[in-house]
Amino acid sequence: MRVKLYDLAHCRAGDKGNTLILSLIPFRETDYPLLSQMVTAEKVKEHLSSIVKGDVVRYELPNIASLQFVCQDALEGGVTTSLALDPHGKTLSYALLEMEIELQKGI
Repeated sequence: MRVKLYDLAHCRAGDKGNTLILSLIPFRETDYPLLSQMVTAEKVKEHLSSIVKGDVVRYELPNIASLQFVCQDALEGGVTTSLALDPHGKTLSYALLEMEIELQKGI
């Protein structure tokens, strides 16, 4: 069964220059291992390929049950140079939550 991340987690977005930072936080801490297994940097890069032009690095934060993705070259130059409607990338948290993952039976 496929589910969208918004059924399991919420997301916060931030920025530093042309770098987008996305934090993925499960609604239930017990879903952290599942998200850690299924939401890789490679899958996030593929899902956001039309937005993120650089590398994606994932940081695991098990003590607070969250994942952080640092996405390079993602904000069309950043707040001071971008002509994008959302130069901070705040709405890109919703783009990540649209990503689908495959749930195994019994989960």
